This record gives sequence, structure tokens and C-alpha cells, in this order.
Amino acid sequence: MDSRSWPCPPCGEIREFVQPPCADGHTDDGGDCPEWACADCGAALLIGNVAATSATVWARVAA
Repeated sequence: MDSRSWPCPPCGEIREFVQPPCADGHTDDGGDCPEWACADCGAALLIGNVAATSATVWARVAA
């Protein structure tokens, strides 16, 4: 299981985050799973690229 250290908002300190096996298929095509969990409190983080919003959505919001 992969792990990294990041600030954990609920813990208020730098904590170890682990990446459990991906059940959503993010890694099926060789990509990275954006889901990480604090090893101490279980808080979840989503880390990764955000998909671009299409112009059609912006047009509907502005209308």
C-alpha cells in the first residue's frame, strides 16, 4: 500500500495518508487513483487533476 505525508485537516498536523486498493477503476488504464485516507483518523482526500468544465455549462449558469 502506497503512503505519503500531507496535512490532515481533522488531525491538525502532518499525517501519513495511505491509498487503499482502488475499487472505482481509476487505475485500470494505468492512471493514479485520487483517493487517499489518513492512517490515523480515516479522513479522506481526493488528490488529482480536475476535469475542465465545458463552455455549455458556463452558458447555462450565466443565463
